[in-house]
Amino acid sequence: MKKLGCILLLSLFFHTLSFAGETFLVFGGKTGWIGQMVVNYLEEQGYEVYPAESRLERRGDVEAEIARVQPDYIINCAGLTGRPNVDWCEDHKVETLRTNVIGTLNLIDVAYQYGIHVTNFNTGCIYEYDEEHPMGSGIGFSEEDEPNFDGSFYSKSKGILEKLIPYYPNLLNLRVRMPISSNWHWKNFVVKISKYAKVINIPNSMTILDDLLPVACDMTLRGLKGNYNFVNPGTLSHNEILDLYQVYVDPTFTYENFTVEQQDQILKARRSNNELDASKLLQEYPDIPDAKTSIHRVLQKMYERRKCS
Repeated sequence: MKKLGCILLLSLFFHTLSFAGETFLVFGGKTGWIGQMVVNYLEEQGYEVYPAESRLERRGDVEAEIARVQPDYIINCAGLTGRPNVDWCEDHKVETLRTNVIGTLNLIDVAYQYGIHVTNFNTGCIYEYDEEHPMGSGIGFSEEDEPNFDGSFYSKSKGILEKLIPYYPNLLNLRVRMPISSNWHWKNFVVKISKYAKVINIPNSMTILDDLLPVACDMTLRGLKGNYNFVNPGTLSHNEILDLYQVYVDPTFTYENFTVEQQDQILKARRSNNELDASKLLQEYPDIPDAKTSIHRVLQKMYERRKCS
């Protein structure tokens, strides 16, 4: 697995060298967690990167900034997820629609008029396990499956967007799920669930950014388009992650479980639980490690980073 990982990193490295001098405009790159990581990674590769100043819902400002920067590529990591969680969207439906639907369409549409490729970091929280995709079966939702989950307004807004964006030929749409990183940001799924009083124990597809963020940038440079389930192969459950958190990070850590029904009683909106089929992504990048393998490395890095801080 280490050899395969080295091959992937080397191929990405030499591929990116051939695009030196390209310019990126990154929405969400100033304050967003994933956006800032994208900016840092691209800058480390020697690209000219501009964190966007304009807000998605202000179309005139977006168009003016694109005209001024004239980027070769646009990466959108902006969007409303709510703070501290997506329950915020239940009470702010108009704000959620203006950013997650109208705003994202503004950006894609303006970029289309300028002939610019857009990579959109979206969500895979638009599905939930069903009879055709039962939990634990290994049968994941494909990019062609119709969304079947709208139990939160956040997911509903993303489902609306998913019905509209396929018509744009300049778009790469990456469906992210429960993103994990080796940094200690509060949006890191590991950090989130380590602070919960109780957690459910359900297997889910997850996006391990240490593996996939360089892949996203390479996909952008290659001009790939369409929907991709942007997750590591396989699934991880909450308990699997927290058991390993106890092993690698904090041996004194403990947690408790509760049921989905009990969770629903304390939340304003239901949460999506699903497995996404990563086959399409693996056809392009076959060396992406599976989630169960990668989480060990991520937690080791988290321990090292906390020890050095």
